[in-house]
Amino acid sequence: MIEVSDLSVNFRAGGRQIRAVSNVSFSVAGGETFGVVGESGSGKSTILRAIAGLVAMTGRLTVNDRPMGRARSKADRRVMQLVFQDPYGSLHPRQTIDDALREPLLIHGLPEIDRTVEAALADVGLLPQHRFRYPHQLSGGQRQRVAIARSLILKPSILLLDEPTSALDVSIQAEILNLISQLRRSYQLTCILVSHDLGVVAHLCNRIAIMRTGNLVELLGVDSLRQSLAHEAYTRELIAASKGFTRVVR
Repeated sequence: MIEVSDLSVNFRAGGRQIRAVSNVSFSVAGGETFGVVGESGSGKSTILRAIAGLVAMTGRLTVNDRPMGRARSKADRRVMQLVFQDPYGSLHPRQTIDDALREPLLIHGLPEIDRTVEAALADVGLLPQHRFRYPHQLSGGQRQRVAIARSLILKPSILLLDEPTSALDVSIQAEILNLISQLRRSYQLTCILVSHDLGVVAHLCNRIAIMRTGNLVELLGVDSLRQSLAHEAYTRELIAASKGFTRVVR
C-alpha cells in the first residue's frame, strides 16, 4: 500500500541546512499497522508529515503503486488522512464540532452531510449533544475522538497517527488506543503510527521502525519487540528504558 524509498527531509535554520531525515526506506502492506518509534528529535514525526505531503522531501513515495509528490489532488487527500498529536491545537477554537466535521464533506462535495456527521460522531463514541459544542467545551479525550472522526469522515484507506495519545491523561489513553484498534478493523485501514512509547506500538502495530537522529536504525516485528530480540544496541537500550528502572535497596 505504501512504499517509501530513500526519503530525506532537510530544513533551513540559522542559515544552514539541517538533515532531519536521511535516506529512510520501508514499505507498509495493505491492512498493516506500521509503527515508527524513537526519542524526541529522531525524525519520526517529520517522516509522517512528509508522507502526508506537509513538508518537502526527496526520495520516492508511492501509494497503491502511484507516485506521490508534495502537491496532492483532492482524490489523493481523500485516500490519506492525518491525526495530529494535540487535539486542541488541531481543532479551530471558533468552530463547533459540527463545523469541523462538515468542512471536509463540503470541500469534497459529498451528499447527506447531516447523516454522515451523526454517524461519524457515533463511530467514535460521542453523543448527538457534542455536535454543536466548541473544542474548549470538551475533554481532551473527546477532542481527540473528534479529530479521529474528522480524519475518517471521508472514508480514507490510510490513516497516519502522530502520537495520538501523548497529549492525553494516562487514564484515557487506553480508551483512545482501543478505539483506534476497533476503527482500524471496521474501516479496514492501513496505518502508520508514530510514537515514543514502545508499549503503544506493541499494542497496535505489526512491525516497527526504530529511528535515531534521522536514520532508520532497525526494523522489528512486534513479537521480536516483545521478546527484546533486537540486533542493534540502540534498540536494546530503548527497550530497556521502556521497562523503567529497578532500584536496588541496600
